[in-house]
Amino acid sequence: MAAPVARNVGSITECLVRWREGDRQALERLIGLVYSELRRLAFALLRKERNGHTLVATALVHELYLQLEGTRAVDWQCRGQFFAISAKLMRRILLDHARKRAAQKRNGGEPPPLDEVARRAAGPDVIETDAVLSRFAKHHPRQAAVVELRFFGGLSLEETAEALQASGEAVSLRTVERDWRFARAWLQNELGPS
Repeated sequence: MAAPVARNVGSITECLVRWREGDRQALERLIGLVYSELRRLAFALLRKERNGHTLVATALVHELYLQLEGTRAVDWQCRGQFFAISAKLMRRILLDHARKRAAQKRNGGEPPPLDEVARRAAGPDVIETDAVLSRFAKHHPRQAAVVELRFFGGLSLEETAEALQASGEAVSLRTVERDWRFARAWLQNELGPS
């Protein structure tokens, strides 16, 4: 996946700081600056989901907007940190959506559609992926953060290092590269080649 476009970096950081300081309009300006990038991220995440998903990219971004309103107190440092937190929130939204869908199926007792049975046979779903990633994070928290930033956040290796540094991790680009290789190998072993 292509990394988010590096435009308006100063404006994004400025909006984040103003929003944290209580400027209610700053979040609106921020969303205006990053909306297309968030839609691209949402589209990429949804492309990895099952066919016929009831969420579309726009709805995922709007749900993210509602969730972001509760994160104003974050000590925003940079654009990379914003996209890292946005990716984590989108992942949670998709996971909650998948859990609700699974609960409805259990309560309704209807068999899953054939395309979903075929998709399950082809690879892991979002709930299984989350469970494996959570297990991985217990033993390798930094490497799991790299996976979230790269896979779910669509950040480049450089942006991932920047986001980790903003959250207090003292990591170099080389460390992030090693963490990414290790995490991919571990997850591929757990989830299979898909």
